[in-house]
Amino acid sequence: MIAALGAQMLRLAGSQADGTVLWMTGPATVREHIVPVIAEAAESAGRPSPRVVCILPVCVTDDPDNARERAARVFAIYGPVAVVPGHARPRGCLGPGGRGHRRRRGHRGRPDRRARRGGVTDFVAGE
Repeated sequence: MIAALGAQMLRLAGSQADGTVLWMTGPATVREHIVPVIAEAAESAGRPSPRVVCILPVCVTDDPDNARERAARVFAIYGPVAVVPGHARPRGCLGPGGRGHRRRRGHRGRPDRRARRGGVTDFVAGE
C-alpha cells in the first residue's frame, strides 16, 4: 500500500502496489478523483482492483461539545491545506470540529455507505 492523493502517486500506487491509504479524505474526492485514477492505473498495468483504505479520526464521548472543540484545535492544520488540486478541503469533509456522524440509541444507519459506494474498500479508525 502507498499513501497517495495526487494523480502521480495514485498512478504509481495503482501500477505497483495493492492500493492506497487515505487520511480524512471526503467521499466525493474518493469517488471523483482517487478511485478513477488508481483504478485506471491498475487496469493498465494488468493488476487487480486496488484497495482504498480510509483512515478517519473517531471519538466516542458523552461530551460532544468538548470533543468538537478539541478536534477543531487538533485538526486545524488541515483546514487550509489543499491535498488534491482543485479541492480546498477534501470534498465531503466537514472540516475541523465539524459534526460527523452521530449515532443515536437504536439508530441503524451506516456511516460508511456513502464512502463504500464511492470506492473505499477498508476503514481504519484512529483515536
